[in-house]
Amino acid sequence: MTDQMHDLFIIGGGINGCGIARDAAGRGLSVVLAEQGDLASATSSASTKLFHGGLRYLEYFEFRLVREALIERETLLQAMPHISWPMRFVLPYHASMRFEGATPTSRLLNVVMPWMKGRRPAWLIRLGLFLYDHLGGRKILPPTQVVDLTTAVEGKPLHSKFETAYEYSDCWVEDARLVALNARDAVNRGARILTRTKVIAADRLKDHWVITLEDVETGEHRTERARMLINAAGPWVGNVIANTLRLNSRDGVRLVRGSHIVTKRLYDHDKCYFFQGTDGRIIFAIPYETDFTLIGTTDAEHHDVSEKPRCTEEERDYLIRFANGYFKRQLTADDVVWTYSGVRPLYDDGSSSATAATRDYTLKVDDTGGAPILNIFGGKITTYRRLAEAAMAKVKGYVPDLKPDWTAGVPLPGGDFPVDGVDHLIVEAKIQFPFLDDRLIRRLVRGYGTDLWAILGQARSIEELGQHFGATLYEAEVNWLMEHEFAREAEDVLWRRTKLGLRFEDAEVEALDAWMRDKRRY
Repeated sequence: MTDQMHDLFIIGGGINGCGIARDAAGRGLSVVLAEQGDLASATSSASTKLFHGGLRYLEYFEFRLVREALIERETLLQAMPHISWPMRFVLPYHASMRFEGATPTSRLLNVVMPWMKGRRPAWLIRLGLFLYDHLGGRKILPPTQVVDLTTAVEGKPLHSKFETAYEYSDCWVEDARLVALNARDAVNRGARILTRTKVIAADRLKDHWVITLEDVETGEHRTERARMLINAAGPWVGNVIANTLRLNSRDGVRLVRGSHIVTKRLYDHDKCYFFQGTDGRIIFAIPYETDFTLIGTTDAEHHDVSEKPRCTEEERDYLIRFANGYFKRQLTADDVVWTYSGVRPLYDDGSSSATAATRDYTLKVDDTGGAPILNIFGGKITTYRRLAEAAMAKVKGYVPDLKPDWTAGVPLPGGDFPVDGVDHLIVEAKIQFPFLDDRLIRRLVRGYGTDLWAILGQARSIEELGQHFGATLYEAEVNWLMEHEFAREAEDVLWRRTKLGLRFEDAEVEALDAWMRDKRRY
């Protein structure tokens, strides 16, 4: 057992856990975080990759959540302009569009306008987009506009019945990279991040916790002590409460699976589509990794946290049918090059359907019987920073003289340049590293921002970047990811720190894994 007493011990290396670790460490607290796998290895790498207010949440009257998320879009955009950027979303309209039956808005309109029979009127969409434009005090992102699909390039991929669309703003984010950068910044501010480390027990004493850890690679055990425990285990939050901590709690988690499919690129422009289905649900179709299109997501109950989420054939076919209702080019299962699925750990508010369950976060402190624990339920990737601030407000009651909020406007590693500065960085990189092709330079700037110069160092030729593993991945980048961003295996690099797994052959994956395994020995 270590003799050191920490202020906080955090369970879970997803966006909530790493965001809290960064915030707490920046306030001078002693912080340890344990993650049983790789950072962002579950929900936080399986999102739809958007910083968005949640346009559809307006139909559930979740105005506080939407307003907070809309404000955060621009705050976060300025803190990480390398891994997040503005995107325009095209919402085609057709008179046959319907509400999801469980929404409060649909129930209200069914009473006051029964002749609509569940259809979404155009005036209501315009009202929702007006609120979306103004609830968050938008300053950077452009407002909504009407698009004539019969003449605009955005209409060319769509069926001819769609003649009008509304175009609005939201933002893209590299979700798993966001987690890694929060973890890295937390370490820079004094936190300790332990990956591949499972919390197997936590014993509550009067004034602190004794946490037993297991190294999942070696099986070795160790213990840590902390005055307060934070359960940010995501889908495992309920399991931690019941089985690891052996606590009684009335609060429950609702596991909702969201699945996505990735196809070869379906259209030429760089805008996204927001599609409404005949069942009232919505999906996005988003340009992805230059050569692909990302389509998702589903909402399905996921009953067993021990069962790895996967996109089922039914979910895949549902997304294909949904997209085919809009795109002229008709997709089949053969067009799908990759699928992924994640489980959202939503607070169980008793909603009738997975779609209707709140996406807002709920924080519950339990200090009965000894040292306090803070359990984190729900949340959206867009509001992770505000969730961390809310968590610190809960911690304040147990840590005297806690420093004030500080993260708004403070850039993440590599993000110390203007929102509109990516093209300038690319030009600078081309001048300094003329031996790199445009595709690689753009990928490195988008992934690492100003850290690109630390990764490439004084290299003056492509050979000086070391071994080439495939698809523009070189030894210099892998070294950086292992030394600074907690990567240990090929999967960490290819599917979370980057998405180069879409371009790697099996033999290349095995070679990269072997190289990383050898490097870890030294």
